[in-house]
Amino acid sequence: MTLADLPTDRLSVRLRTGTRGDHDAAQGSGFLDRLAEGSLPREAYADLAVQHYFIYETLEGAAVAMAADPVAGPFVFPALTRLPALAADLAFLGHEPVEPLPATHAYCERLREVAFDEPWGFIAHHYTRYLGDLSGGQYLGPAIAKAYGLDGPGHHFFVFEGVQPPAFRTRYRELLDELCFTPADEECFLAEVTEAYRLNIAVLAELKERWA
Repeated sequence: MTLADLPTDRLSVRLRTGTRGDHDAAQGSGFLDRLAEGSLPREAYADLAVQHYFIYETLEGAAVAMAADPVAGPFVFPALTRLPALAADLAFLGHEPVEPLPATHAYCERLREVAFDEPWGFIAHHYTRYLGDLSGGQYLGPAIAKAYGLDGPGHHFFVFEGVQPPAFRTRYRELLDELCFTPADEECFLAEVTEAYRLNIAVLAELKERWA
């Protein structure tokens, strides 16, 4: 059964259809396309990894805080943890996460506001980041690796050892459909996914401006 075959009242379907425009806007930022074609210096890719480091450091701190939560806890998968991979990538690339871009700082501040104690906030940001990594990221990663001559070291971020992306995405959407949000919390969740996309787009826009 494909996503198109699922009943339209399922949360996973309403989420996917309701945020399609936000998703397309993030993918169409231009910065990621230029990385994939190798038309930017390798330092631009390292800069993306730096911004990811700050974002995932905060998000994965929220995962620790929410692991025992009965609603958010099932979405905490140790196999998805990206911070060690990002640290290894940055060490290989010769960069350190010294200071985030203003948009990245704003992104992390929002995570601290809603992802450490609100199940709907944590799941919204978790979904936006990791399902993106396991979808478009699985095409972007190999393209970047080829463009910048990276063979393992330098792009571990895109490699999820022991995770089969298609099966994982299916299970993740099943978890979304099993959620028992109140109507108010569901509304907050859907709005926060849109906010997560907006924050991500803002980071990519600043990167694009820096490396234009």
